[in-house]
Amino acid sequence: MSKADEGKILLIGNPSDAFSDAQSAENLPLGVCTDLSDGIDKASAEQPATIVLVMANIPPRRLRETIATLHNNTNAKILLLARMSEEPLAIELLRSSKNGVGLADDYIICPIRIDKFSEIILGSPAIREYKEPTVSETALETRIRHLEKLATEDDLTGLKNRRYTREFARQIIERAKKTGGRVTVLIFDIDDLKHYNDVYGHTAGDEVLKMAAVLIQRCCRKHDMVGRLGGDEFAAIFWDDPKSPPPPAGSERRKSAGEHPNEAILIAKRFRRELEKTDLKLESPNGHETLTISGGLATLNRDGYTPDELFEKADQALLEAKRSGKNRVYLVGRPQNDIDKID
Repeated sequence: MSKADEGKILLIGNPSDAFSDAQSAENLPLGVCTDLSDGIDKASAEQPATIVLVMANIPPRRLRETIATLHNNTNAKILLLARMSEEPLAIELLRSSKNGVGLADDYIICPIRIDKFSEIILGSPAIREYKEPTVSETALETRIRHLEKLATEDDLTGLKNRRYTREFARQIIERAKKTGGRVTVLIFDIDDLKHYNDVYGHTAGDEVLKMAAVLIQRCCRKHDMVGRLGGDEFAAIFWDDPKSPPPPAGSERRKSAGEHPNEAILIAKRFRRELEKTDLKLESPNGHETLTISGGLATLNRDGYTPDELFEKADQALLEAKRSGKNRVYLVGRPQNDIDKID
């Protein structure tokens, strides 16, 4: 970007919350305003082509109001920089309609390296108002998007991959510790997947994995996250709705932060019911095949304080469920811990 173009892109927020190498922020080819009110005023005065909002620096309840104000005072495109835990809200803002148009135009997961951010933003549609991309730039943008998808998604099921899932867990646990929120991890695998592969072939086994992925997503709330850890092992991360305000000190929700949330238990029960009534459409030599899973649930504070501790405890509960006969989900550290025994 030439010197004359500086200011046509405005970042509102703290670069240290957006970039993994924020010490190089002075080299950014864009204007930066760390204060939200000052940023809105600067956007109105300078009329940038693109405004980049660091979601971590804006209270969720003010995001819509902020974007609406920017739309009213500028013609800028709105790009969100969202942490993984903020992605559900970012997607909702893209889908939310104002006169048939999304409130935001796109989002990027952060923290992100400044050089990668520059590559993406310089090729983004928002810049085309004053810099028409060449064919090679458009192709570069397409390749970047494709590589980002490969880096975060499991290619068989379309779920998030292991690396994304673990980083997502780290970020929302960090958030929960600050807000008093709740986080529960469910780890489960398909019972007897080897049987499906051996009897019906690996194509059928892959279909079983894809079916399980579809059903668990259908049972979860839209802000929960589901990932495939590898093989037939999956993880679902249940957490408090990001649009809900933090609970006040001394509230019942804070007091119950160490308990297993009922929502996670109900979702796990619903998922097992959906699996059991699913028609696998397989010509079974036994006449019928019932798809089942074994799993373990671990909750922040009660069962662990870090992603590694929660994943390890949930995996131990899964193994206990396997040893006890499969087709069940266990809570960590509770007598008679099968969730089917909980009303």
